[in-house]
Amino acid sequence: MTSHIRTDARANLIGSAWMIAAMAGFALEDALLKSAAKVLPIWQVLVLFGLGGALIFAGVALLRGRRLLHPDVLSKPMKIRVLFEVFGRLFYVLAIALTPLSSATVILQATPLVVVAGAALFFGETVGWRRWSAILVGLIGVVIIIQPTGDSFSALSILAVLGMLGFAGRDLASRAAPATLGTTVLGFYGFLSIVVAGGLYRAFEGAAAVPVDAQTALHLTGAVVMGAVAYASLMLAMRTGEVSAVTPFRYTRLLFGIGLGVLIFDEHLDQTMWLGSALIVASGLYILWRGRQRPQPFS
Repeated sequence: MTSHIRTDARANLIGSAWMIAAMAGFALEDALLKSAAKVLPIWQVLVLFGLGGALIFAGVALLRGRRLLHPDVLSKPMKIRVLFEVFGRLFYVLAIALTPLSSATVILQATPLVVVAGAALFFGETVGWRRWSAILVGLIGVVIIIQPTGDSFSALSILAVLGMLGFAGRDLASRAAPATLGTTVLGFYGFLSIVVAGGLYRAFEGAAAVPVDAQTALHLTGAVVMGAVAYASLMLAMRTGEVSAVTPFRYTRLLFGIGLGVLIFDEHLDQTMWLGSALIVASGLYILWRGRQRPQPFS
């Protein structure tokens, strides 16, 4: 019995370490994309990043014997997933390119709150009044960060909110996606969606392609590699430890994102940012904890 407990504790520790590594990788990916977007048109960043990621996931999927052109790719949940992926990726990359990395990262952490609300509204999952209250508190945290009525409000801050909503829709659609496709195939089409997002945004941006210098190529390559490594680390985290034990460490991405924003891009955080961040993280952690308890219907 004692040995079993120690084994579980060790697995959770390793799983948590993988989760932290994954969040660090995603934060580095964002920082590298932001750096590339300072040199290249945003549509070009999206297209090159999407192609690089799609090639990696296509290779992994084929090595595992997965069919990229499986009939289930044309299923309704997959079509919905791709639409939300295009929407989420486009606006989130716009957010990290045009607004502070730290604020975009913080707002992204509200995604699980919207997913829980969406699961209740669209999938009929039971969400008690306590979790509904936590969702409301977390969304208030988002409002505090963007300060829609303050003198410092910028309409660009809405970009991160739109990206977050797109990712939440993608995650909800993923729940209904056919299990026959597997995570690598979903990853492949996810990155192809980024290419589509870049193509669509080109018509709006109207900028011509720019020759990619060595440093920018290194940034883009690094973003693709970091994204792939982070994705693999995330899968290892979820498979190694208990979901309830490793999932809270998703919020370390907030720390990495803020740290990179301050150290690399000389961003400054005010009190409203800290308050909003605290509300979002506290709400998310409470929902994770409450989800393990017996739900109480909303009334």
